[in-house]
Amino acid sequence: MMTVFLCAQDFEGILCGVYCGFMSRLGHDNVRLEFKDTYVPELFTQYKEVETIREIADQVVESVRKRISEDAYEMIYEASLSMDDKRADKIYRFLIAGFQNGSKVKDMLQLPEVFHIFEMCRHLTHEAHLLTGFTRFTQMEGTLYGVIGPKNDVLVLVARHFADRLPEENWILYDKIREKAAVHQSGRGWLIVYPQDNQWSTKLKRAEESQNFEELWTSFFHSINIKERENPKCQRNMLPLRYRTYMTEFQK
Repeated sequence: MMTVFLCAQDFEGILCGVYCGFMSRLGHDNVRLEFKDTYVPELFTQYKEVETIREIADQVVESVRKRISEDAYEMIYEASLSMDDKRADKIYRFLIAGFQNGSKVKDMLQLPEVFHIFEMCRHLTHEAHLLTGFTRFTQMEGTLYGVIGPKNDVLVLVARHFADRLPEENWILYDKIREKAAVHQSGRGWLIVYPQDNQWSTKLKRAEESQNFEELWTSFFHSINIKERENPKCQRNMLPLRYRTYMTEFQK
């Protein structure tokens, strides 16, 4: 009988699911990981809910770093941020191969379980890279405020970029899809926050000069446009439509 361990969707939750899978001694072919809030019950399958415990997650991280490699740890962390709804089980399969093959596993793309992780990481980092160029900030009462709506959970990766590029600015980068934000204080670090009030962002009032700046930016964008050279198809390839919702120059 198949045993499915139901874990939380965050990184620590997935690692606790991995731990339960290994410690169950049921055989890897008889174990699967799924998320407790999205799974669909099946016949002839038993389900066990996994509790997220920080100490257990830390044990798994330590084992991955020592017995596989630091690169493998970074790969599974990035994979945990993927939009793939089967990412928990794919990380589990990758770690099975990792503990069997050691540090060389990251180059064994002929193995499906390794290739799946590679593909997820590539898609994730590509979207994060695009957002470092497509994200727009608005000046609000001395704080830069930006909004993104990514498919993958790339807020951490994008925040790292802007912490490096804008170290002396106060800024907030809000992930509208997941309702969380990266908050950076000038000259200091940054952290991820989960606002209790879903309407919190509307309470940040725009300064008058910021509205003028947006109008100037939009006017500049349209003034440099050469009508005879417009190529909507090429523009969509370079700048997908889903990113324009949050970009100043495309606001009416």
